Amino acid sequence: MQVILREDVDKLGKIGDLVKVKDGYARNFLVPSQKAILATPKNLKAMEHAKKMVSDRKRTLKKSAAADADRIKALAITIKAKVGEEGKLFGSVTTMDIADAMQAQGVAIDKRKIMLEEPIKRTGDYTVPVKLHTDVVADLKVSVIAAE
Repeated sequence: MQVILREDVDKLGKIGDLVKVKDGYARNFLVPSQKAILATPKNLKAMEHAKKMVSDRKRTLKKSAAADADRIKALAITIKAKVGEEGKLFGSVTTMDIADAMQAQGVAIDKRKIMLEEPIKRTGDYTVPVKLHTDVVADLKVSVIAAE
């Protein structure tokens, strides 16, 4: 029997895959637990339409992420912080501080998209990656200077 998977099933396939399974496995487990639907012509056509819609949405999201990446690459953030001896900061500059500085310059980014390995604890210039999409990463220039 052929079924279309509605969710990922271990050792069988991923969402949207058309797989051939034993009749009892499909009737007794996959279909009742709504992990799969029968592969009728109507269901196959509906699944193809859903796949097309998802791919279109992914393409538009990637396009908007690329546009945001261009804006972020042109941006330079300056953060003022209290500094002690030898350029060490009192505290640190975190993703939240960077997101707030970007917000002040008109670019709203979620702090979870800023891929800072560890908080910045010294003055200087840094390049911080911002992951906007699975395939789109923009480099943001961050300068940490002493507050007077």
